[in-house]
Amino acid sequence: MKAKFLLVVALLVQLSAFGQGLRLVWVGDSITDGGWGRSGGSMASAEERNQRDQNHLYGHSYMFFCAAELESRHPQRINACFNRGISGYTLVDLEARWEQDVEALQPDLLSVLIGTNDVNRHFKNRKGEEPFDLVGWEHAYRAYLMRTRASFPQLKLVLCTPFVMRSGRLAEAPHFDEQAETIARCADVVRRLAREFDATLVDFQRLFARLEARTACSAEHWIWDGIHPTPAGHYKMARLWLKKVD
Repeated sequence: MKAKFLLVVALLVQLSAFGQGLRLVWVGDSITDGGWGRSGGSMASAEERNQRDQNHLYGHSYMFFCAAELESRHPQRINACFNRGISGYTLVDLEARWEQDVEALQPDLLSVLIGTNDVNRHFKNRKGEEPFDLVGWEHAYRAYLMRTRASFPQLKLVLCTPFVMRSGRLAEAPHFDEQAETIARCADVVRRLAREFDATLVDFQRLFARLEARTACSAEHWIWDGIHPTPAGHYKMARLWLKKVD
C-alpha cells in the first residue's frame, strides 16, 4: 500500500511539472537583446523595460524567431520565454546580473551568447599590444556555468559561439584579422565548455563563415556592421538554434 501511495505521489509530481510547462531564458548582449521591452538600444536592465507590451516583449533578434516558433508549435509545453539579452554586456555583466536574469526566472533551459563585446572592447581600449586574456575569459565562463548548474542541476544549457564578419565599419578596422582570430578562439572555448557541461552547442561562428563563403551576396546581407546581424542573419541564426535545440 505504501509503495502504491508513493507511486501515485510521484506521478502527480510529474504531471504537475508537465502542466506548468517549460521556462526558457536567453541571455547575452545586443545581438540577443534586439531592443526588447522598448529599450531603444540602451543598456536598460530588465526591471527598467516594458514587460507588458506584447508587441515589443521579445525584441527583433533571433530570440524572437525562436520563441515565436516554439510557442506556436508547442503551446502546451512552453510556459514562458524570456529575453534577457542586454546591449553592451560582457561576460562580467552576465555574472553580475545572474540572480535577477537567471535565478529569479527558474529556467528549464538557458541559452547563452556572449563574447563579442569582451573582444571588441579589448581592441578598442587596450594599451600597448597585450593579448586578449583568453585563459581568464574561459575561467570566468566556466565559473558562470558551474554556478548555474549548481543551482539548477536539471537545467538544459545551450551555448552559442560568438562571431564577427568582415563587413560594414568593421571591415576597415585596423585590427580586424586579429579581432576575428580572437573571436574564433573564444568560439573554441565555447565548444570546449559545451562538451564539458553536456550542453547543446549552436555554432553561429561557423554558420556565418559558411554564409560568407558559399553565398553570392555581400557580407553586409548577413551582418551589416561586422557585429550585428541583419533580419536575414537573425533568421538564419534562429533556424540553426531551433534545429540544434528543438
